[in-house]
Amino acid sequence: MDSQGQDEPRVVWAVVESGIGPLLLAASRDGLVNVVFHATDAVRDRAVERLASRLGTEPVEAPGSPLLAEAIRQVEAYFAGARRDFDLALDWSLISGFNREVLRELATGVPYGTVVGYGDLAARVGQPGAAQAVGMAMGANPLPVVVPCHRVVESGGGIGGFGGGLETKRRLLALEGVLPEPLF
Repeated sequence: MDSQGQDEPRVVWAVVESGIGPLLLAASRDGLVNVVFHATDAVRDRAVERLASRLGTEPVEAPGSPLLAEAIRQVEAYFAGARRDFDLALDWSLISGFNREVLRELATGVPYGTVVGYGDLAARVGQPGAAQAVGMAMGANPLPVVVPCHRVVESGGGIGGFGGGLETKRRLLALEGVLPEPLF
């Protein structure tokens, strides 16, 4: 029950503006469960449907929910350049196995302003040679930005792929000082 004696919905969501466009943030009672890039109406609607299907409950739009308040505050501070690390409870229920192991290592072991190669990250979780599998884990990341898959790059110096688009990845890496700011 919340402070007014009402049941808090099991999953809540809100769209927040960021330096890379609108982000959908969704949280459960266990923590932040999903971050979705480019959260226009159509993307938002598909994301909410997908969450309902995967979590077995209808997510409720609730930008003022206590479940989202800290996540919104920290995401806004990150994009304002006032925060380098996220200190949030995370709900890992949308990911499991190797992918979860890789993402947890990424979240704790690759700090702001640094990058790691796909193969290096595979080795960190005891799977040298699993660089492609790490790439798949990055693509399955339900918590981008907060779990910083934008910090994973190709060993040869390329920035690699990115579910939010390469321009979004460039902007995130520029925000963290890894790449120069885009010219336009």
